[in-house]
Amino acid sequence: PDFIYKIASAETFAAARDAGSFTGMPIDEKDGYIHFSTAAQLAETLSLHFRGQAGLVLFAVRSADMGGKLVWEASRGGQLFPHVYGSFPMAAVTWQGTVDVGADGSVALPPEVR
Repeated sequence: PDFIYKIASAETFAAARDAGSFTGMPIDEKDGYIHFSTAAQLAETLSLHFRGQAGLVLFAVRSADMGGKLVWEASRGGQLFPHVYGSFPMAAVTWQGTVDVGADGSVALPPEVR
């Protein structure tokens, strides 16, 4: 896909914007890579891992801009998920928005997610 998507807390995103680079959320730092999702994987990722959270920052980067740092690895249900090894400059962010996830895991993705 042309774009991959990352979900971050508003605090993490603001700190990354101020620093000029994104190093990940706590789970990314623990796992050793930055978790991304494709547009098709995004709603399920939000429902499974961000249930009941509001004001999350959702942002997109171009897959091609990640170069050799982008690796596709099998995860949930054998699907290939995009993982980025190492930080990346915030200048790579092509779009950002916010998203809320209901207590029941329901989510409405912004129309920019494609």
